[in-house]
Amino acid sequence: ELLKKMRGDGAEPPPRSSLKETLAVALIAITVIGGLTLLTSTLEVALLLGTFAASSLLVFAYPDAAFSQPRNVLLGHLIGSACGLTAAHFLPFWWGPAVAVGATITLMKLTRTVHPPACSNPLILCALPHASWTFLLFPTLTGAGLIILVALCYHNLRRDARWPKYWF
Repeated sequence: ELLKKMRGDGAEPPPRSSLKETLAVALIAITVIGGLTLLTSTLEVALLLGTFAASSLLVFAYPDAAFSQPRNVLLGHLIGSACGLTAAHFLPFWWGPAVAVGATITLMKLTRTVHPPACSNPLILCALPHASWTFLLFPTLTGAGLIILVALCYHNLRRDARWPKYWF
């Protein structure tokens, strides 16, 4: 029975995006990540977080998904970074990252702010043992906020549908 279930339902994969849509999403992701990188270099303040690349994929390629809404992007990243900072500062190394990821998942689920890329933030922060609590502001809050701001303009200028589906 288990092996039968593992074969899946046999459903078709989702439809392929048009080349125009695919290139538009790639271009806006290049613009966002490039802009965050340039601002980080120019302002000499961290605005770039590795998980923002995956956030860009979700927000720009799948804008109607719950994971892609501003509430999820912003609060998901804040929760992930806060759990990572807490673990990095207060929990022993070998089990701290695991507890931080578990806490992130729990808090995102409880607050209905699941944003999968942000679940990696605790691991990043546990690898930075001297990370300051200002990490919540720079890059977490500021970078996620800039992604949302660009998405607001991009989706509402480019699509007929409204974005976001909901705020808070």
